[in-house]
Amino acid sequence: MTRATKSKPGTPPAPTIPAIPPADVLGRLAALKTTATLDLKQQWRELFAAEPPPYNRRFLESRLAYRIQELAYGGLKPETIQRLEALGEQLDGGNPVLRRIRGDDKPITGTRLIREYQGVEHSVTVLHDGFEYQGRPYQSLSSIARAITGTRWNGWLFFGLKNRRGSA
Repeated sequence: MTRATKSKPGTPPAPTIPAIPPADVLGRLAALKTTATLDLKQQWRELFAAEPPPYNRRFLESRLAYRIQELAYGGLKPETIQRLEALGEQLDGGNPVLRRIRGDDKPITGTRLIREYQGVEHSVTVLHDGFEYQGRPYQSLSSIARAITGTRWNGWLFFGLKNRRGSA
């Protein structure tokens, strides 16, 4: 069984995306963790009918897991989509370009930044108004990097976020 994507009149038909039987979902989700990255990218092509983005493996796994469930159980209800669109219009006046622009360059709240330093894995959680490391709040990544290393560091560089910030 397959699910065809919608295409506009006069355009070539879109690729067919396979439907996923609900009975297969758990097995497919479990297999994502052990699937080779090249195979994950192939699954992306099959399930999204597009080339995979150049993001890391964790992103591919999580997005594929959502897509598998979406194809098996259905996506968001139309009323949910309408409600989300209405909320977006309240925030940005209906300009979808503005929805993609962040007000700052800090990672999204809830993101976990993980860095191994001298054989020890350090995990930092991004908060709305700062960061949390080992249960304590911090205002900057640089202060966390200093707590970890004992020396002054650019926190964005230490946690591998330099390219996101430009010339941090």
